[in-house]
Amino acid sequence: MKTTETPAPLPADADPGPGPSLTKMGPPPTRPSEQKNGGKVLNAFSHGILVIWAIMVVLPLLWAVMTSFKDDSSIFGSPWSLPDKLHFDNWSRAWTEANMSDYFLNTVLVVGGSLIGTLTLGSMAAYVLARFDFPGNRFIYYLFIGGMSFPIMLALVPLFYVVNNMGLLNTIHGLILVYIAYSLPFTVFFLTAFFRTLPTSVAEAAFVDGASHSRTFFQIMLPMAKPGLISVGIFNFLGQWNQYMLPTVLNTDPDKHVLTQGLVQLAVSQGYKGDWSGLFAGLVMAMLPVLAAYIVFQRQVVQGLTAGALK
Repeated sequence: MKTTETPAPLPADADPGPGPSLTKMGPPPTRPSEQKNGGKVLNAFSHGILVIWAIMVVLPLLWAVMTSFKDDSSIFGSPWSLPDKLHFDNWSRAWTEANMSDYFLNTVLVVGGSLIGTLTLGSMAAYVLARFDFPGNRFIYYLFIGGMSFPIMLALVPLFYVVNNMGLLNTIHGLILVYIAYSLPFTVFFLTAFFRTLPTSVAEAAFVDGASHSRTFFQIMLPMAKPGLISVGIFNFLGQWNQYMLPTVLNTDPDKHVLTQGLVQLAVSQGYKGDWSGLFAGLVMAMLPVLAAYIVFQRQVVQGLTAGALK
């Protein structure tokens, strides 16, 4: 009886010969030229979207600034043309006759005091939550996070009665306290994550040298957290400067009105008078401090947002 012998397996490096290959071939490698073309298309698309977005944001701002230097007839007759001459009297009229100077001063007092209080209290709470383990640490941290998700509209009525019972209604310092409480949850959430990225060796060296906890925080850790403080300060400044709902409910005294309330009152009064040039001048006055603050501190804002990305 004749048997067939099984051929011995070929070694791994042996040439299989001219016969068909049994191994599966993977997909062909992507050519460098194809990768470059795909990257160029993606870059062109992303840059196009950014250009469109910049135009949508910048053009209304430039139009508002340009319109603030026109007279009323030019605003309606040729709204898209440049002003024939710069009417600076629009700005002086809005500053004096429309009481924008008083509104501006009240806003600076309220926002300045609330920013100092928010950054001071928020940085101290965030440092403790980020650096020390104690019973209830996570509970307090999540309590601050829960405050971020609480709609402010649901708290307006009880907040009004609480502020009224404390004798702080229609006062500058009462509005400052409310702004601080409103801004603390986000500030603590932001700075807690930032303090966790700072090196612990510096604080440990300060403790070894005999520094107290308060001295270590104010003289060592707080200066190291400067980018984060500037970033969260800019965000709080934008939110508090443009806040309208809280002062409308808690600040009904016309002499204590802030800038957003003044702009609404100016829009109503100037609408009946037909002084649209003064209205645009007041609008630009309210816009310029926010724009200037972001332009001056834009590098620090980016550093604060990206500080925890690279370690």
